[in-house]
Amino acid sequence: MSKGIEFLMKKNKIDVILGTAKVQKGKKVSVTDKEGKVTEYTGTHIIIATGARSRELPNLPQDGKKVIGYRQALSLPEQPKSMIVVGSGAIGVEFADFYNTMGTKVTVVEFMPNIVPVEDEEISKHLEKSLKKTGIEIMTNASVESVDTTGEGVKATVKTANGTITLEADILLSAVGIAANIENIGLEEVGIQTDKGRVLVNEWYETSVPGYYAIGDIIPTQALAHVASAEGITCVEKIKGMHVEKIDYGNIPGCTYCHPEVASVGLTEKQAKEKGYEIKVGKFPLSASGKATANGNTDGFIKVIFDAKYGEWLGCHMIGEGVTDMVAEAVVARKLETTGHEIIKSIHPHPTVSEAIMEAAAAAYGEVIHI
Repeated sequence: MSKGIEFLMKKNKIDVILGTAKVQKGKKVSVTDKEGKVTEYTGTHIIIATGARSRELPNLPQDGKKVIGYRQALSLPEQPKSMIVVGSGAIGVEFADFYNTMGTKVTVVEFMPNIVPVEDEEISKHLEKSLKKTGIEIMTNASVESVDTTGEGVKATVKTANGTITLEADILLSAVGIAANIENIGLEEVGIQTDKGRVLVNEWYETSVPGYYAIGDIIPTQALAHVASAEGITCVEKIKGMHVEKIDYGNIPGCTYCHPEVASVGLTEKQAKEKGYEIKVGKFPLSASGKATANGNTDGFIKVIFDAKYGEWLGCHMIGEGVTDMVAEAVVARKLETTGHEIIKSIHPHPTVSEAIMEAAAAAYGEVIHI
């Protein structure tokens, strides 16, 4: 992957300077190379995109060996026999599924009532059921109060609704979110404003200091690779004076790459009701899909939510094999303000798993015939 990025840089005649950088006043950047030599560069526009790292909790300090973050989880020297995963967002669930598949005994501890808490509740409950079937132990409404690493492995004191228990494992993965890399890069010296660990920007990603911009995980938007990419493109096009459309942060797809996969865009059913919508909800089980049956992957369903008054597609939530490749249909349709009836009348190819989206829309309007 990194070699591919290097190729694109060369192909597009982009100079890559290796080192540790700090922004300076006067639209300058100082770069310290591996030998300690400092070189100063000047630019008309400076874009800060320093990304993020695994967030550390005070009671879960990471030592990189027994208590680790997601980067260490990608390159452990040996497979642990047992693992505690703290946090069940996308990162936590993906690593729990990955290590469980390899034979590691995995226990997930989640503070919230449901795993993947940002997802629709029905999706969360179905995923929990599916993961438990594979052997993953899941504890919700639970929190890790402290960790003891003095022995061979890890002992975690976990507070649950039924009392406090102790979990033991070879290693503990802290997957409780991310922290933006904004320290020691010169923001304070330049006067760039931050709030709650994020850089403040306007709608075109310019910071509080003209000529300095920020994108990606360091600003208060969704910390997703495809969002950061879109922000970078939008930022540069605006700088170049092009006609630019603002990013619609209400139409950003989220994907979790576990088994089964999870994908969603828009409002959950609970959010739609809280916003006062009268809604139509449709669901279609993959067990009723011919293609899913032929593939042997019938675990999951598609759920769609429409505004009952105008037919606006408020949300789409999916769980099942390959759904991360299907959610873009809902993103594009919502962008084009497509209604539920237009989805129903758009002929989907058969047999495909994606036709389950059309079937779910039909179910919302009482027109489904295949369940």
